Amino acid sequence: MAEELDESLVRSAQAGDMAAFAVLVERHRAALRATAIALLGYTDDAEDAVQDALLTALQRLPELREPSAVVPWLKAVVRNNCRQQLRARKAVPVADPGLLLPPVTSPGEERLEQAATADWIRRGLDGLSAPIREVMMLRYFSGVTQYRQIAALCGISPDTVASRLRDGRRALAQQLRQTAEASFDEAGARAEAWHRESAQIVGSMLDGSFGTVVEDWYHPHALVDVMGLIHGDRSLLLDMLDWTFSADVGVRLHHTMSSKDVLLWEADFVNPPSDPEHCPPTMVALFSLEQGRVARMGISYGTHHPG
Repeated sequence: MAEELDESLVRSAQAGDMAAFAVLVERHRAALRATAIALLGYTDDAEDAVQDALLTALQRLPELREPSAVVPWLKAVVRNNCRQQLRARKAVPVADPGLLLPPVTSPGEERLEQAATADWIRRGLDGLSAPIREVMMLRYFSGVTQYRQIAALCGISPDTVASRLRDGRRALAQQLRQTAEASFDEAGARAEAWHRESAQIVGSMLDGSFGTVVEDWYHPHALVDVMGLIHGDRSLLLDMLDWTFSADVGVRLHHTMSSKDVLLWEADFVNPPSDPEHCPPTMVALFSLEQGRVARMGISYGTHHPG
């Protein structure tokens, strides 16, 4: 029976079988979309509500006590996301275009952020184009959440950030369906290798050998962009590092994330007691790679530890 199959799929998914979750979703996707359309109409928002609901459901699946009731539960999650979207639809003054930007947290984003450590999400990101991966990694997997911050790091406009995030959410959902049955050992091993290499590179900053690393790791014509305000080549980076470390500033790498040819770092600066304001507390670096070497590096500074 259909109910028995759903119950079996739920129990397998609760035990960590992502293929079972993918099958469950595909069995009921049409019904979930119909539920969203009933509340939101035939709009893009309906599809977004379904994608957000699936992210929510994945996170809350262990809380489902009655697997046989999964279909009504999934529809309830969709309805809840639709109602949140309806409540967020407010008229805004045309004179203030900044208010037209999407809110910092929209339905489903919190669940996506909570799933950041899942290997299958990393595999899903690998299937997206590099420009979309950049904004998705920053928005959902780093402490950089403001559209204008992301825009400065990526060298694009806030409106482009918004459109790429929208495309990314939909493409990610499709990629997750396609990769649900794949093995994720390779992606996890690659991420660990990048973290180890990143830690070694940061260590080279502290021991004075970073000049050699820059020569080897950065393309000769690599672009360096600082806060969208200062632009230069890899010599600019060396000058910045000289200024930083000559003041006895330390750096601590606390988070890395990689997806094919995009690499993200988050680090803390440790200023000396004699000059506690020398550097901002935090730094985010976004690397675009070509054949394993840095082609572009975007740098942004923060005032607090991303939490």
